[in-house]
Amino acid sequence: MSNLSKSPLILGIDPGTQILGYAILKGGAHPELIEMDVLKLTKEKDIYARLEMIHVKMVEIIQKYQPSQFAIEAPFFGKNIQSMLKLGRAQGVAIAAAMQFKLPVTEYAPKKVKQSITGNGNADKDMVWKMLERILQLKKQPKYYDATDALAVALCHWYQISSPALPSSKGLKGWNAFLAKNPNRIKK
Repeated sequence: MSNLSKSPLILGIDPGTQILGYAILKGGAHPELIEMDVLKLTKEKDIYARLEMIHVKMVEIIQKYQPSQFAIEAPFFGKNIQSMLKLGRAQGVAIAAAMQFKLPVTEYAPKKVKQSITGNGNADKDMVWKMLERILQLKKQPKYYDATDALAVALCHWYQISSPALPSSKGLKGWNAFLAKNPNRIKK
């Protein structure tokens, strides 16, 4: 079976050196949240110990859920160079864990994730959460937006890999052709 089976499991990551968000999303006609949480790293002062904690957690999640896809938010360009370097290290460690398990890695810019979920690349975190809540019929908002950001990355990836515009959609040309061939995917 290929990595893009009908219902892939996607591990979405919102990288961070203080709080790292992660989510497991099951794809399909109606994507479903499997797990969404954060790894809090604030108690550990040593950056290298934090990076090790990130690697250990990524390996643990990958072994537990065996996702077929790995999607991570790309670092945005900020003014604080030190913060950018630390964030890049956290992202690199998470990606290395995914590569260790031969998972395909895809990065998404924050604006791309927000655009995919809300239709607005400048949406705030609360707007992203409200759309996730609605799309995935979630009941309880997590304590940290880092978790919802990770879920947004996973859902963004699902939208990208399941798009009818992709060649993997059996040669369909555009949404009208896709909808004509898949009337069961239309919610009424």
